[in-house]
Amino acid sequence: MRSACLMACLAGFAYAAPAPQNINFDEIESSNAPVLTGPPVEAVSQPVSYNEVDAKASAAAAVTEELATPSKRGLTKRGVNDPCSPQPDGYGPKPATDSADAFLAFQTFHDTANSAATPQGYTRSFVDLQASVNANSYMGLYTLKTYDTIKCQQLCDAASLCTAFNIYFERDPTLAPADACPNPAGFTNIKCTLWGSGVTTEAAKNKGQYRRDFQVVISGSNGYTKDNPPSPQAGFDGPTAFGGAINAPGNYIGQKYFPGVYDAGLCAGACQANTAYNSRHPRSDGTYDACQFFNAYLLSKNNIPEGTYCGLYTKTWGKQYSTNYGQYRGSDYYSVSSSYGYTLNPQNPGHI
Repeated sequence: MRSACLMACLAGFAYAAPAPQNINFDEIESSNAPVLTGPPVEAVSQPVSYNEVDAKASAAAAVTEELATPSKRGLTKRGVNDPCSPQPDGYGPKPATDSADAFLAFQTFHDTANSAATPQGYTRSFVDLQASVNANSYMGLYTLKTYDTIKCQQLCDAASLCTAFNIYFERDPTLAPADACPNPAGFTNIKCTLWGSGVTTEAAKNKGQYRRDFQVVISGSNGYTKDNPPSPQAGFDGPTAFGGAINAPGNYIGQKYFPGVYDAGLCAGACQANTAYNSRHPRSDGTYDACQFFNAYLLSKNNIPEGTYCGLYTKTWGKQYSTNYGQYRGSDYYSVSSSYGYTLNPQNPGHI
């Protein structure tokens, strides 16, 4: 099962004094981003394998382990097709001339994308681009027989934590390019990719690539983002919608960053693991810092989703403190979105 790529550096969890809740760029830059930030070029199917329960358990284990020993984890890349083997699918329409330029200019693709229905409960994020989404929050790929936004939406709705999808036409080779067939004939695949964050124009940066002498290109690319909040978490009240990230005057005990899918459950696991560790290492008077509240939000770099950021607190803070909307790191802007709060219920007394 695909790992959620959960590891990051510890940032002052145990008995941390109140501190500014600025974005911890050192932690973000030292974390391992997911190996897969979009479907492999030869893939026509890659079902979603993200599991919320496993991811939350891994997040909790990561927090506990990092209190002693930082560690890292990654994903495994797919293999490639055998040389010159026939490629599957290719159900989409194609221009009369078999070339990348003709594919990009084919009016049928543009007309289809512009007239496609926006599914109920979704907002169209972009329309008719000649690039597909490439981001940390990639979840899976399906190849469709028609350019069907409703079918793609149904696949997203069936996948836990899927919050957006990207549907597009892609020029692919009919044979796996190799020395004996470096530039085979092309056909059209209609691809539906699922994402664990919103999709943006800025994230649509995959314009294709060469496979030997064959040029893969993309057209009619539409993105759609779901309108609903993250899931409730067992043992917590919420989610409570915020404007930005919480920037409270006190009771802050640390943060955690998880590159990849936006999943508030990762923050719940981090919060609970933090409390469990502190309860095993109380102060001399028997008290310890219990995580009573966490703020989960999607962190994006230059409007491209990066991962889940968690702020942990010993007290609940309200929307009036959600004033951190983003920060610059040099010329890069890290923005906050989908910010929600969760309060532990019942509260932990914080003493043994």
